[in-house]
Amino acid sequence: MKGEEISWQKARAICIVKTMAKAGHFPRRETKKDAWFLSPFRPETHASFKVSKIKNLWFDHGSGFGGNTLDLVIRLYDCRLLDALDFLSDIPPSFSFHPQPFEPPKNDDLIIKSARPIWHYGLKVYIKERNITLETANKYCKEVHYSRKGNHYFGIGLLNDSGGWELRNRYYKSSSSSKDITYVSNRGNQLVVTEGMFDFLTVTNFYHDKMSFLIFNSLSFLKKAIRHIEFFKDVKLYLDNDKAGNEATEWLMQNHKGCIDKSNLYEDYKDINEMWIRRNKENGR
Repeated sequence: MKGEEISWQKARAICIVKTMAKAGHFPRRETKKDAWFLSPFRPETHASFKVSKIKNLWFDHGSGFGGNTLDLVIRLYDCRLLDALDFLSDIPPSFSFHPQPFEPPKNDDLIIKSARPIWHYGLKVYIKERNITLETANKYCKEVHYSRKGNHYFGIGLLNDSGGWELRNRYYKSSSSSKDITYVSNRGNQLVVTEGMFDFLTVTNFYHDKMSFLIFNSLSFLKKAIRHIEFFKDVKLYLDNDKAGNEATEWLMQNHKGCIDKSNLYEDYKDINEMWIRRNKENGR
């Protein structure tokens, strides 16, 4: 069902608890009448965001404002009415939320809860902001939900070679154990090397499927990654335009004659994704 097919009257009647769940927020405590959340609008440790299940209205006690379901979505995503309707129309009619008892993890480590195709509206918006298509993101990444210190989070996840996840969303970047490089072998005779996830997703726009890719995820893995790099005669380097990225590029070129520095393509930008975003904005995309 498309956004234009749902009226604003019906949208306002959609359950706020279900809407919050789709946005990645879950109750800290709940009764038959009310549900209490950590505010989605600012960091806090005590739940001050109240949802009345009877009236289907919300109120954020920390800021003093509230409203109905439509008001919530528009304020959450700073979007137009039509965008809010589209977000709400995607909630499946059979969607149900079953609250789980809140059990903080035994330690502060990040715990992966699930990994699935990218579906969350906020992540789709973020991918679009980075000028990456959803098709490309879903080809290589997942929507990963995880917990840390008892709080629920979600982000775009890229799996590394040790089974850990590199995690990104609009507000932060993180990773789960164990941290490692990500090597994508397509049995080609050319290799493309990037520092991070979005640089990798960007350069897939320039190369065919037979190219292999290596994502450092951290420049601390530079020397470890050479065991992959040395098997290729043609290695294209798309590392960041900063001191660390430049030094890593220089080291790789000194240690493997097949390496080619491609940073001149985005010399006025921090990295290839920043250039890609700017270029598409200038072209009205």
